[in-house]
Amino acid sequence: MNKAIQPRRRRLLALLCAGVLLALSVLFLSDGVTALQRLAYPRKYSQLVGYYAQKYDLDENLVYAVIRTESGFDPEAQSSVGALGLMQITEETFAWIKSRIAPSETLTFRNLVEPETNIRFGVYLLAYCLDRYGGDVSTAAAAYHSGIGLVDGLAEQPDYSDDGVTLHTFPYAQMRHYVRKVTQNYAKYTALYAQDVS
Repeated sequence: MNKAIQPRRRRLLALLCAGVLLALSVLFLSDGVTALQRLAYPRKYSQLVGYYAQKYDLDENLVYAVIRTESGFDPEAQSSVGALGLMQITEETFAWIKSRIAPSETLTFRNLVEPETNIRFGVYLLAYCLDRYGGDVSTAAAAYHSGIGLVDGLAEQPDYSDDGVTLHTFPYAQMRHYVRKVTQNYAKYTALYAQDVS
């Protein structure tokens, strides 16, 4: 008799535990989904991003969106055109930024594999683009990726710009794709981390 009751108690206890787990999973489902999404949209190098975003008056989420798009947070990433690091900066662009923010420093192009140097230079460039194009994220992203000279030239053409500053049309497939990825990533970061204090 005792032996027959014990398996029933075990089954009852197992069912009770399963019910509790199910209730907890339903209760915390949205938090679990958010946690999984945050794994896909991480905020790595948060101290560096926070510091330079504040220094150049940028939304951290936009910086994360660019890093995720450019390198997937790989500090040693190198593109087919030779751009380096987290925010994928070319040698020519590195030289231009260095002349503006670090002319007396002994930095070389290879220093861009260091997260601090890369984020410092990349955030400066991103802030410069945003300022140049009136805060328009899409146009700034296009300039960050394809070059300021190209975007300036497109902005002079009524087919691509209504105001001579921001683009309403991105005529190149790679540019369109990049702008779409950055703006989608930016929207996702903003939604996922909206309740967090920067």
